Amino acid sequence: MRASTYPPPSAEGAARMGEPRLRHRIRRVRPDDEVVVSALYREYHRPLLAFVIRLTAGDRQWAEDVVQETMIRAWRSAERLDTESASLMPWLATVARRIVIDDRRRRDARPQESGDGPLASVPVPDEMEGLLHQVVVSEALRALSPAHREILNETILRDRSVNDAAEALGIPVGTVKSRVYYAVRALRIALEERGVTA
Repeated sequence: MRASTYPPPSAEGAARMGEPRLRHRIRRVRPDDEVVVSALYREYHRPLLAFVIRLTAGDRQWAEDVVQETMIRAWRSAERLDTESASLMPWLATVARRIVIDDRRRRDARPQESGDGPLASVPVPDEMEGLLHQVVVSEALRALSPAHREILNETILRDRSVNDAAEALGIPVGTVKSRVYYAVRALRIALEERGVTA
């Protein structure tokens, strides 16, 4: 087995390592031919992997993925590769470096994962009971007299004081107090009739 190193070998070293055969194959095959990627893979896999492992801080799995993506991009760009150069390693290294940079940017943009385990099913509060409660209260309010609905609207829903409610409705403070008392009592009865107890 031959040992490859980066930086790329000299033209003489490339000729010994089969580089002319690779250039010949790239020139004579169609860009979609698997021969191109096979030849590239055989010639450059080891040196490219060693280079990318340094870029990925020793993460071999990530480095393998980057090398595969680099080979795919080389295959797609086979007709544009400079077959007259002594080595394609500089082009492959540039592509691989860009892939690593893009991967890092994607990882930084994505929120960190919380852990290795599967996400536990997060219980979602059942809002149906609250919705039903609102419907029942609305029906009970409609069952009250208009004067009682009006006084509860001013004092409870709008959160006004007895004095502010009296001023807004144009009635005496004592009338507001008695209406609130009887309105709350009537509302409690209406809710009990609908099955709601305090």
